[in-house]
This record gives sequence, structure tokens and C-alpha cells, in this order.
Amino acid sequence: MAKNKKWINSVVFITALVLLNVAGNYFFHRFDFTADKRFTLSEKTKTLLTNNRKPITITVFLDGQLPPAFKRLQTGVKDLLSDFKAYSTAEVKLVYVDPLAGLTVEEQDTVIYNMAQDGIEATRTALKTESGTTEKIVVPAAVIEVDGKQMPVKLLQNFNVAGGYEENINRSIENLEYTFTSNLKKVLNGYNPRIGFTESNDELTDLELEDARVTLANNYIVGRVNLNTITKEGLDKLNMMIIAKPKKTFTETEKYKINYFVMNGGRVLWSIDQNNADLENLRTQNGQLATARDLNLDDMLFMYGARVNYNIVADPANNVEIPVSTGAVGGQSQMQLMHWIYYPILLPDTTHSVVKKLDGIKSEFPSTVDTIGVKGIQKSYILSTSPYNKIYNLPKPFSLQMIAEQLDPREFQSSPQHVGLMLEGRFPSVFAGRPLPAGIDRPYTNVANSKSSKMIVLGDGDIFKNQVSDKDGSAFPLGFDRYSQRTFGNKALLLNIVDYFTDDDNLISLRDKEVKIRLLDKAKIKLEKTKWQFINVVAPMLLLIFFAIFQHYYRKYKYAK
Repeated sequence: MAKNKKWINSVVFITALVLLNVAGNYFFHRFDFTADKRFTLSEKTKTLLTNNRKPITITVFLDGQLPPAFKRLQTGVKDLLSDFKAYSTAEVKLVYVDPLAGLTVEEQDTVIYNMAQDGIEATRTALKTESGTTEKIVVPAAVIEVDGKQMPVKLLQNFNVAGGYEENINRSIENLEYTFTSNLKKVLNGYNPRIGFTESNDELTDLELEDARVTLANNYIVGRVNLNTITKEGLDKLNMMIIAKPKKTFTETEKYKINYFVMNGGRVLWSIDQNNADLENLRTQNGQLATARDLNLDDMLFMYGARVNYNIVADPANNVEIPVSTGAVGGQSQMQLMHWIYYPILLPDTTHSVVKKLDGIKSEFPSTVDTIGVKGIQKSYILSTSPYNKIYNLPKPFSLQMIAEQLDPREFQSSPQHVGLMLEGRFPSVFAGRPLPAGIDRPYTNVANSKSSKMIVLGDGDIFKNQVSDKDGSAFPLGFDRYSQRTFGNKALLLNIVDYFTDDDNLISLRDKEVKIRLLDKAKIKLEKTKWQFINVVAPMLLLIFFAIFQHYYRKYKYAK
């Protein structure tokens, strides 16, 4: 009877195992038991992969001998792409390659240059070997290819910042799903939104916007927009408008066109200066009286729910250094980096997806931004100063001699001042019930409220301006400060805003994912090294010897009876 029961249990177990395997062919599910759900794809990513019918090839260049931190990034990429492959209805081919393996230095330079032309960046890092430390060139990038169309994917985020090496790698791992999903969607859909930088009101020049325009041109159609000449049809083709540091007063005709663009659902990024303070004027003119700049935009921004104040905010606790002449030696001017409190580093709000996990944003003579109560408009601040600041109303005299002034800390005890504001909703028309301005023959629209739209108002016009080399006139990367050799989050801010404005699926919310890296406490390891070596090496051996002796005497006692 017992034998028959054992045989029946075996048959039941084998049958259940067969049925489970058969069911697995029809029903697919992956289990993620991690606390932070690091191996769980979002529903947006799953939908994109299951709806796609085109074969995908993803080539990852992060391969070969890598430093430990980059190994973690590589593992994160492999884990994510294995999930992509599992959920995709179409074939996903994964290729891992080290593009610099086996090449001479000259050949490597050529490959790095060619990859840079395609938007693939290499980075230099230290690699520990048996003989010491050597420099290793790593290519933390990938390329997505669908139907012959390619899209570069940057795997390493914010590497040259003060946040710390491990933290930057961790950020990159957290952003992997967003990075791959957003770029995959662009390749699959072939949709290239049109972005226009205005140029009719003495805005930033092409050279000052070069890195911003070149970077955006990888995924978008980018150009300049002259509000004096653009037609209604031209505005209809535009998806996003960027108004970066205008210096001339806007006419009512120009404002009418902007208003129509907003009413039609267009997204606007306002980056404006309400003051004329300029560091170059301080250097060449030995001082400047900073006054208010009349752009004739106050009524328009007021209607939309924002106000850029006529002031300048200073921050002695968190700011950018500028080069200042400290005299001459041997006929050569001696320069020294000094903290300039009127160039505060703006801090992103950690709750909004657009600025979450970004590094500090470099600013120049920024003004504060306030909200105005407008029905149906959702408002949220996205950039602020530190709590240690002071607001100076205009007019205000400036000179470089102010850099040596002794500051009273009590004057700067305040609360964070807001410099960036997000507005979302259905905006009221500025020109509803008003006569048409000169140059507009017929109304573009008669609606009183816009379609659902978004806009961001920044109280600084220099946030998206890149520095220019004095030697050859070339543009530095946006956010890179050539004096302190620091890279700020300005470029990442621009890319996030554009993604948020042009992607109705709101894929940027994938950046909210957090992966907790359980790193070992290096200080504790150093202090308790001997203790843990004993626990992990000596203790198991002693325990094994104890059990062997115990077993020997136990058997002797048992069988001696």
C-alpha cells in the first residue's frame, strides 16, 4: 500500500510539472522579489514593446575590462535589456562589443572622433590592475537600430559633477529604463517634433546656443523662429518655442503670435532676464548700474499665471566661481577664481520628474519668479536658491570690487527663493476681446482658452547659453564652466524639459524609479577588517574542527556501549 502511494505521488508530481511547463508556453510572467522592484518594467515600456512588430537591434559599447562601478552599470544594462527581449513581441537582437579593443592609440582616437560625430561619447576613467592604476577609455553608450534608422543612447549621466562617482553611476542605473524606452519610441515612431528658438528680439545668438541646438538636433527638428515674419501656418507646424534671453521689447504683433501658439496647444519655455546686469560690462566698464529691462511681457505672463520680478537674487552659500585679476607678475595678469554670489547654483525640486535627480543649475544674475492665481492652471516651482540668500531690488550698482566685500551672514538668512516655475493647464487668451494688433489682417483664432498645454518660466536668460572659447571661438558644452572645470545640470535640464513638452505619453515619469545600491561602508571595513576576516575565514574552520571532534567522540560513545 505504501509502495502504491509513493508511486501515485510521483505520477502526480510529474504530471503537475508537465502541466506547469505547458502553461508556461501560453502564459508569461516574471517575478521580481527585490524591495525596489529594479527588475520590473513599467506598463508604458511593456506596451511599447508588445505593440511593436519591427525587429530591433541594440548594440551596447560598454564591454571589455571595466572598473567595478562600470561593471555595475553594465550589469544594469544587461538586466534591463534581457527584460526588453522577454517582453518584446518582435525580435530583439542584443550585441555587446568593446569598440576600442585591440586598437592602437591613433586608431582609438579615430574611432572616438567618429563616434562623437554620431552622438556617442567616450569617457576616461581609472582602472586598477596588478601593477597599479592605468587610464581606461570607456564608451558608456549604446545604439538602437530599427529599419536602418539609428539612435544613440547615453548610458552614463552627469559624470563630471560634484555629486560623487558612485552616486553618478547609481543615477545612471536608475535612468536606464527611461533612457532606452524614450529613445526606442523615437526610433519606432519616427516622430521628430519641431522646436524653434526665437530670434527677433535680440535673443541669444547661434553661437551662444550652439550646443543646445546641436544636442537637440539629434532627436528633433531645430531652427530659429522670427516672430516678425513667421505665418500662422508656420506656427501650426511648430511644437515647442524657446524664448532665450530676449533684450528688445516685444511688439503686440509678436505677442499675438506667441499667444496663438499657446492657444493651439504649443509649449513655451521662457528663459528671460528682467535686468540688464552683465559680467562683461563689469570687466570692461569698471562697473554697471543694473536696471530693469522692459520686455513688454508682464501682462502676458500675468495672464498665464507667472511673474518675473525686477530684482537680482544673491546666494553666498551656493554659487559659481569667476576669474578675477589679482595683479600682474612679470607683465602677466594673474587670475584667481573667486566666489561670485550673483551667480547662484539653482537647486532642482526633488518631487518633479522634469528636474528630479538633476545636478545644480548654473545661473547668472537671476530674478525671482512668483505665481499668479489663474483658474485651471496647475503651478509648481522647479528651481530655487538655497535658504541663504538676499534679494536686491533694481536699480543696483555692481562692480568687481564687490567680490572682496565682507558679508554679514545675518543679512542672508532667508527661505529658498524660486527662480523656475512650471505651468500646466488651459491658459486664458491674452487677446480675447481685444482688437487685432498691427500686421494681423485676420484673427488666427477666437478661442478664449487654450488646448491643454504646458510652459516653464525661468527668471534667468543665461541658463541655456554655452560658453565660447577665446582661442578659436568654439562652443563649450552647455552647462560646462571652463573656469572651474565643473559641469552643471543645464543641458540635462533642457533635454528633460523638451522631452516633457513633446512627449504626450509622459515617459519622463520613468525617471522616478529609484534603485538603492547597498554599498559597503568603506570606513567600517577599514576599522573592522581583522574582525571580519576572522569571522569569515577562521571562524568557519574552527566550527568545522569542533563538529569533527564532536562527531568523533559522539560515535565513540554511541558504539562503545
